[in-house]
Amino acid sequence: MKILHVITLAELGGAQSVVINLARESVNDGHEVMVASSEDGELWKVLPSEVAQWKINPLQRSISLSKEHKVVNELRRLYQIFKPDVVHLHSSKIGILGRLAFPKKKIVYTVHGFDSIRIAFRKFLHLERLLQIRAKHIVGVSKYDYENLLNEGIKKNVSYIYNGITDYSTNASENQSESYQRLTELIQSKDGFKVMCIARISPQKKFELFCEVAELLAGHNVHFFWIGNKDEMADLPANAYCLGETEDAHRLLQHADLFMLPSNYEGMPMSILEALCYSVPVIASDVGGIGEVLNGLNGRALANTPNEFANQILHYANHPADLVKAKSEARKSYEKYFTVDAMYRMYLSLYKSMA
Repeated sequence: MKILHVITLAELGGAQSVVINLARESVNDGHEVMVASSEDGELWKVLPSEVAQWKINPLQRSISLSKEHKVVNELRRLYQIFKPDVVHLHSSKIGILGRLAFPKKKIVYTVHGFDSIRIAFRKFLHLERLLQIRAKHIVGVSKYDYENLLNEGIKKNVSYIYNGITDYSTNASENQSESYQRLTELIQSKDGFKVMCIARISPQKKFELFCEVAELLAGHNVHFFWIGNKDEMADLPANAYCLGETEDAHRLLQHADLFMLPSNYEGMPMSILEALCYSVPVIASDVGGIGEVLNGLNGRALANTPNEFANQILHYANHPADLVKAKSEARKSYEKYFTVDAMYRMYLSLYKSMA
């Protein structure tokens, strides 16, 4: 089978990790795979060598009608050259352009977090409704997304498949960069209970809530580490540290007692799945599909208030037996629901229904 994955940006993120894992599993399974995306980005460096690459120069996040026309033409040219059996579209922008360019009977379109359209960019919702007939399968990444797709009138061939991630805990890299070693030493130098968040600083992520919670717990020997900020962050609470960006940031989770993700909206956050993989319990905002992942045993989905987060952190910090149980449950939930193999098998069944 010839499988073409198309995603808007070649920068690394949650949707890109899904592309990487599906591409790797597919080539290992004997299929021919190509990935197409924007010209620049780290994605190109980490794709398996067996995966063909197609860089689309005019493709970008911002909207430009002249460039979108060029992208559609480039996608049509790519289709004629590669002749795929399946075209798998990832992300909302390429989901629109790809459905204009490719035959609908060949298309699987994964919506990586429907709230980004339903809430943040609602002006594009009418296009999603119009183009729903231009795909064989539309896939949400959570039951929450699936139900909201239906509620918004997108009902044709809709399903959902949970994201899966590599089992990093049994696949540790021996090559440790200077940055990783430096951050590890900094984290380990702080005695006490360690709470970690791995996310970019953006309006979506509630960095101000992270700081408010740290401030509330300043006298409780609890330390807070945010990894993923591009810029220096000023006026932090004394027990909060912004460590910047680092390659394979997920490996730092092995030094955390608890993972925290404050957010305004989400689909199925990969960072939460990474924490579960490392046996780290999670507390996160009760938005998007997070409530489906956190069941009260492996962590909790919480209201977006400082007191809710602070109280749950103190509970784990002051009840080590409960923390030990939560760590075990975190790993169990990863193994049951969020492996790459489980995700790949479900997508493969969709591919086979089309080829």
